[in-house]
Amino acid sequence: MSKLITYSENIGKYNMDYDAFLLDEAIKLQIKEPVLRFYGWKPKCVSLGRNQNFESINYQYCKENNIDIVKRITGGRGLLHDDEVTYSFICPIDFINNGNTIINSYKEISSAIIQGFQHLNIELCLGGKKKADASHDYCMLLSTGADLCYENKKLIGSAQYRTQNYLLQHGSVLFSYNKSLLENIFNEKINSNYITCVNEINSNLDRNNIIDAVQKGFEEYFSISFL
Repeated sequence: MSKLITYSENIGKYNMDYDAFLLDEAIKLQIKEPVLRFYGWKPKCVSLGRNQNFESINYQYCKENNIDIVKRITGGRGLLHDDEVTYSFICPIDFINNGNTIINSYKEISSAIIQGFQHLNIELCLGGKKKADASHDYCMLLSTGADLCYENKKLIGSAQYRTQNYLLQHGSVLFSYNKSLLENIFNEKINSNYITCVNEINSNLDRNNIIDAVQKGFEEYFSISFL
């Protein structure tokens, strides 16, 4: 039976350490079914991608404003984790059809989330249709095939890490975003034409609505049940 870890809010280091632990445990036990976890971040936290350096953010500003900074095991650019729901999904690579290719695994996991959001009457699509500007350090300004968009604006950013025939995928669903805060952290202008959030799409939705939708999407798409 697939494993569900229900929503909790934690400091950034705990969130990243716990995901790494779940991945290591899955490999050690050679689990065949996926693990799905939901969580939030308290206090606010910037996570940097596996290969990203601290020079890409205003480190001093974060320290002065009680914003944690952590490194992710997954790749991608920096993210501010504030008013959002984060998911992590861990499974054997061969659990996913054609999972041996990163692109296909992103597409399948994204397809599950797309199916889930249909329960909320929100039609999402895969990102990457616009040419990405690789100069951006803030992840939500880049739209790739790993991301999900609503009306061509990025709503969910995801990143993946693979090792020993297992994968871990992180994804962040924005409820809202603070433009000036982001500009101070990432030292760049934030173009609202590229980003959206749940509150802009439907302000009546809450965290539980999003969690239920994502869980349903995974269960329906992959024909599994979570305990």
